[in-house]
Amino acid sequence: MADVGISSIAGYLPRLRLSKNSIAQANAWLAPNLVGKGKGTRAMANWDEDSVTMSVEAIRRILGENDDRSHVDSLFFASTTMPFSDRLNSGIIRAALTLEEETECIDIGSTLKSGTSALIQALDKVKSGNSNYSIVSVADKRKARAASPQELDFGDASVALSVDSDNLIAKYINSSSLSIDFIDHFRQPGEEFDYNWEERWIRDEGFLKIVPKAINDLFNKTDIDGSKIDHFIIPSVFPRVDQMIAKKCGIDPDKVVNNMALTVGNSGSAHALLMLASVLETAKPGEKILVCSFGNGSDALLFETTDNIKSYKPFQTIESLIESGIEENNYLKYLTFNDLIKWEKGMRGEQDRKTALTTLYRHNDAIMGLVGGKCSKTGTIQYPASPISVSPNSPDLNTQEPYKFAEKKAKILSWSADYLSFSINPPNHYGVVDFEGGGRIMIDFTDIEKGEIDSGMEVKMVFRVKIVDDIRGFTRYFWKAIPV
Repeated sequence: MADVGISSIAGYLPRLRLSKNSIAQANAWLAPNLVGKGKGTRAMANWDEDSVTMSVEAIRRILGENDDRSHVDSLFFASTTMPFSDRLNSGIIRAALTLEEETECIDIGSTLKSGTSALIQALDKVKSGNSNYSIVSVADKRKARAASPQELDFGDASVALSVDSDNLIAKYINSSSLSIDFIDHFRQPGEEFDYNWEERWIRDEGFLKIVPKAINDLFNKTDIDGSKIDHFIIPSVFPRVDQMIAKKCGIDPDKVVNNMALTVGNSGSAHALLMLASVLETAKPGEKILVCSFGNGSDALLFETTDNIKSYKPFQTIESLIESGIEENNYLKYLTFNDLIKWEKGMRGEQDRKTALTTLYRHNDAIMGLVGGKCSKTGTIQYPASPISVSPNSPDLNTQEPYKFAEKKAKILSWSADYLSFSINPPNHYGVVDFEGGGRIMIDFTDIEKGEIDSGMEVKMVFRVKIVDDIRGFTRYFWKAIPV
């Protein structure tokens, strides 16, 4: 039987890094105990990012610019912060990536080990022959109450992996899973924030008993011991817990992987695999990597790097993602972006944002996948596609073939910074972009501040939240442009 495992992996971090000191100082009058945690930064999503949009970006870094994505037959999306409770979130991701309609899409949630659980499901699916190429995407954008420890501990991020049996960089050896109703935190439907239990109980009765049991079960299955582990991954917000677990399982504490607490924060269900992405960027052939997660039980997965790891070049390393972040010291911006304070939106923010679901369905490729048209007779490219070609001297009927814009290079033709129209992050930047090879679109710009934009600037497309219909609880997505 052919080996299965990971053939590529990519992480995504939002542009902004919120200073933890800004959080601690803003709340010092109320919660002086947080001042000691005010070191480093945490990844902070823009207002128009959520678990779905971050996952789309991570997966794009695996699939590249190739328009043909028919080889993807399964898509697993794991998160504890899915935008929709009753809509196929992975289906939104499929549409944005223009994957085939036959792609099996599966949502996995409800626990912080959902990311590793999704990976185990994908590995088993490929191993059984029911999939040739599966993608696992994991993301979280968790909210926390102001002046809570979680506000400083959390971070927003996503990671994606391709699972198949060709060109593996990490071979899957085996896994072990425990499902235990140990409640360290919980969140009922309709609640924004977790209710958290006492930290010492979680550490001593949870992490230090449940995780070692899963690891030892895995060691028994594979007939290896802790001394053979080269990299040990276990996300935890509690200091030195990873070292304690390593010692209990006979793993060299020096093999514990840095959890990025001071640069990214804990990204929930995505964090174990985000740490794995970081490890694989510098790993050598033949190294054994133990990946563990904790949440209503524990998952433990064992991988071994292959010779392909020597030539593996990720789209962007986790280290470079961290280094390229922009520090944000405006704590109120974080609260506003996450809808954690009531603020005056003005009359221009009061319009009804009802989405015509029939129109969304009929034009799904154009809206979700940014698919336009190319005239088969003249080669004229346009967005949106229409029955009539916009070719100046040949307005032919029904000559349009689908043309994908999302991965095409573009430059800003004209732009505006508008303080009059409603924006959560004013000014509202929008303008016209010209695509390399043809085509022109009026589009919003995001991930920029005033003065950071100009005509002629190279931009790329990103999938983001366009509008949130607060009355009906519907999130509308579309594509925007960001500077390269």
